Amino acid sequence: MKRTVLFGGSFNPIHNGHLALCRAVMTQGLADEVWMMVTPHNPLKASADLMPEAERYALCALATAEEKGIRASAFEFCLPRPSFTWQTLQALQNAYPDRSFSLLIGADNWAIFERWFKAREILENHEILIYPRPGYTLPCSSTLPRGVRIIDAPLHHISSTEIRQMLREGNTETARRHLHPAVFDALMKRENLVKD
Repeated sequence: MKRTVLFGGSFNPIHNGHLALCRAVMTQGLADEVWMMVTPHNPLKASADLMPEAERYALCALATAEEKGIRASAFEFCLPRPSFTWQTLQALQNAYPDRSFSLLIGADNWAIFERWFKAREILENHEILIYPRPGYTLPCSSTLPRGVRIIDAPLHHISSTEIRQMLREGNTETARRHLHPAVFDALMKRENLVKD
């Protein structure tokens, strides 16, 4: 079975912190591939400031084009909405029976994991990798359920929301430091993102 880690998110936009997490998974031998699963709409998040899904996917594809073992995925775009991880996992297992699927989630999502649709079923059938997030305390490893583990990953004090704010305010040089060059160039061409 090919070990595939799913890193789901809005990626609104994708930034260097996202890429660093994927690289950490690969360099630690935790996966054969990491798929950055671009979500059409997270049921637990507001969608007012969400870039169109095709654009978010295109930015992820740009950022991962030269990353070995890391790729963007638009698999959820064809699934019923809102996007629930359990349904995505079932659809993926049917589409790719030769793969095992794990989840890469932040400590913020682990804190509310019990609110996820079919959380128990996810825990019973899939490995979960937890990475640190600013403002969230990682749980003690000994208290985690079987199949859940904390990974050694860099802590990035930047968010997509902050990057969008930087771009709107014209603070482009600071934003540039947190973005893949191709992603930065593409965002600069989106006049509405900067001016709205």
